Amino acid sequence: MRKMKSRAFMFALVLLCTGTGLAYGQEQLSLQEAIATALKNNYDIKLVNNDIQIAKNNVNPGNAGMLPSLDGSFSDGGSRQNITRTQSNGNQQTLDGVRNTNMSYGASLGWTIFDGLQMFTNYERLKELQKQGEVNAKATILTTVSNVISSYFTVLKEQQLVRARDTALDISQLRLRIADNKLAIGRGSKLDVLAAKVDYNTDTAAYLQEINLLKTAKTALNQVMARDLNLDFKVDEAIDIDSKLNYGTLAGQMEQLNPDLQNAFISKKIAELNLKQVKGQRYPVVGVNGGYEFQKSASPTGFNTQQRATGFTYGLTASLNIFNGFLQRQNERNAKIEINSSALMLDKTKQDITAQLISTYQNYSTNLDLLKVEQNNVDIAKQNLDITLEKYRLGSISPLELREAQKNSIDAITRYLEAQYQAKLTEISLKEISGTLNIQ
Repeated sequence: MRKMKSRAFMFALVLLCTGTGLAYGQEQLSLQEAIATALKNNYDIKLVNNDIQIAKNNVNPGNAGMLPSLDGSFSDGGSRQNITRTQSNGNQQTLDGVRNTNMSYGASLGWTIFDGLQMFTNYERLKELQKQGEVNAKATILTTVSNVISSYFTVLKEQQLVRARDTALDISQLRLRIADNKLAIGRGSKLDVLAAKVDYNTDTAAYLQEINLLKTAKTALNQVMARDLNLDFKVDEAIDIDSKLNYGTLAGQMEQLNPDLQNAFISKKIAELNLKQVKGQRYPVVGVNGGYEFQKSASPTGFNTQQRATGFTYGLTASLNIFNGFLQRQNERNAKIEINSSALMLDKTKQDITAQLISTYQNYSTNLDLLKVEQNNVDIAKQNLDITLEKYRLGSISPLELREAQKNSIDAITRYLEAQYQAKLTEISLKEISGTLNIQ
């Protein structure tokens, strides 16, 4: 009874100190809820969505230079002067405080109607930049969802390990109580009691460490979801591992859906449009202009004391770059090199992602095989522990044999949970690489 009270006190102390105890009223957090919260709150997603909006706003004919510009102007001014002037006959005239005024206003229209098709090329480039922003947003969303899922299953693994450590602690407590009882009736030894206490303390330390890891994992998941880091919760226990992923199917999906590949492809297309835009500078630029203007001026000392003019203006302009120090040829050469670099980057990206897919799929297959082995080991270790524990109660085996069976059981459970966790992580990575990770 004394040991049970001690255990209850210790457990309450753990809950108080860590704040991660299995208290009533904890939020039950599902994986879908965690993903939805992250998609709503995550800062990286919010920032990339702002970038998408800017790129979308930039896609318009005016920004590409296809539309005319209309400017209005107004000016009003004057002067007050003291004037002395000598006429041709030698007479001098002095005028003090002569005031001159002038005012004008109007509107002018300018429109480039041909620039070597540069404006149309620029419009296409703006569209590609918008697509690139959307691809970057998809990559950010996939990465965030992947982080949420991996963090969620980290909490799940630690949650299960806490329960496994708690069970091991129960067995160690039972062993200590049996050792105490045997010593009390003269059938045991002080050495067995001390050894049982050491193992009990060791299991208590492992249990406390596991609770700390669980708390850390919960904080990490709250951070990915961008919510209060101190919120406590429990996760669903089930782990559904998709064991039927096919490499050929994943490779085909990767070619079409992987954001990094899509980004590299769009970058190559933008480089090609840049070359087209540079070549457009070889052609003349033709523009039309027009406007309306009103002018009014007054000068008491002039030939005409007042003057007023209204009317329209119009014109046609054309310019052609004949020679600019071979800069046109240099710019075209550089643009062609940029196309070559973007093509090389596309090939490199494809090779890197394919290598990542191959290695991840190999790890995925290995983890599935390990999961089967470790699951069988858990069943065997549990049976062995049950038999050993019963024999220990009957006094037919030594405490060392019980401890060995207990250690084998907790090790088997730990390896199984780790294999399960790694199998799930590689499944997530494969779906992220292939661009098929479910974000719902």
